[in-house]
Amino acid sequence: MLKKRISANLIIKDGIVVQSLNFKKYLPVGSPAIAVEFLNQWGIDEIILLDISASAKKIPPNFQMIKNVSKKCYVPLTVGGGIKNIDEIKELMHCGADKISFNQAAIYNQNIIADTAHTFGNQCVVVSIDAIHKNGKYWVYDYIKKVPLETSIKEFSKKMEDLGAGEILINSVERDGSYAGYDYNLINKVCDVVSIPVICCGGAKNANDFIEVFNNTNVSAASAGNFFHFTEHSVIAAKANVCKTHIVRLETFATYNHAQFDIDMRIQKKNEKDLEEMLFVPIKKERI
Repeated sequence: MLKKRISANLIIKDGIVVQSLNFKKYLPVGSPAIAVEFLNQWGIDEIILLDISASAKKIPPNFQMIKNVSKKCYVPLTVGGGIKNIDEIKELMHCGADKISFNQAAIYNQNIIADTAHTFGNQCVVVSIDAIHKNGKYWVYDYIKKVPLETSIKEFSKKMEDLGAGEILINSVERDGSYAGYDYNLINKVCDVVSIPVICCGGAKNANDFIEVFNNTNVSAASAGNFFHFTEHSVIAAKANVCKTHIVRLETFATYNHAQFDIDMRIQKKNEKDLEEMLFVPIKKERI
């Protein structure tokens, strides 16, 4: 059985990582390279870096930023934003990208999906789909125009697979930054129509949300952004909980295997006796 993946979804706006709230509000977090460095140390399985300002401003990808990030990245790196042609994709690969994510291009320049799959292989192609719930159905959402399109999520996902996508990243607009948990109904609609791996995003609050999405859907990976930004060792703590019910990689020096967690999946303080024993190591008197 394949291990479930825990991935980090880093939203980049004007060169910095931001906290995204319902695709409407963006709060600064910090440097992409520093965020990637810490996520690697905490045992993340993969990193998805999406530059939302590149497409909005119709500018090329920030190749230098990708170079800086890739130096700190020792897991698969997916890069998206502002990509218009194969030459830019080749340059991103040279800068350290392992996979390429398409969002706006998947809507308005679909030939590039097939061209990329043909040139680099399906495993390099990730189609990022933003979904919004309206009139009882899920529709593809254009985050730049801020409007839903007249294209259903199921229809669009299947078409992307047929064009050559190797993975689908599905993101819920309503759940983005909400900490309300993943939208299982949306995720299952995508998983039911494609045979390629599906990554879900939008709504993770703590480790329990990863456990529940793995229990209730067939996703290959669960991704989060905001959840990982503000708690040290957040990836390790999440995996320590998830690995109790699902097979995930847990290969960091710290594992928290014997730690206790509260209702919000935060690590609880050890009891005073255990802490006291940890403070000192008894050394027997040497006898000559």
